[in-house]
Amino acid sequence: MAYKLTVNGQSKTVDVPADMPLLWVLRDVLNMKGTKFGCGIGACGACTVHVDGKAVRGCQTQISTVTKDVRTIEGLSADGSHPLQKAWMELDVPQCGYCQAGQLMSASALLASKPKPTDADIDAAMTGNVCRCGTYVRIREAIHLAANGGKKA
Repeated sequence: MAYKLTVNGQSKTVDVPADMPLLWVLRDVLNMKGTKFGCGIGACGACTVHVDGKAVRGCQTQISTVTKDVRTIEGLSADGSHPLQKAWMELDVPQCGYCQAGQLMSASALLASKPKPTDADIDAAMTGNVCRCGTYVRIREAIHLAANGGKKA
């Protein structure tokens, strides 16, 4: 069946089964490789994207349920100028980098809803985004840095 989507501001039409996960539509049909497959059960957060501004797990979101705008890591900023991307780089957050797209998408949804989050807000929003390298402390620091306009607290 054909589905019309808006992905990162661009209109797309895909002809896929209704139960195909959004993750596979993005990666395999639209050839957008930034969103990663991690666990396939929505537990690791590597596949996090935004649907209507909300962080969702792409592996658990069937294409037939997507009626609002989709934003992926490729849509965060084309040139790496998003405050979170800058903070991530300044604080050397990525190690292996595999989880980082999902981490950034969860963090950007948090900052959109809470521009000045507390540590507790960050912990709650980022729960479920697994980083096997253990960069959680730097992730929290980077979110605070981005929330402070790039200025260290």
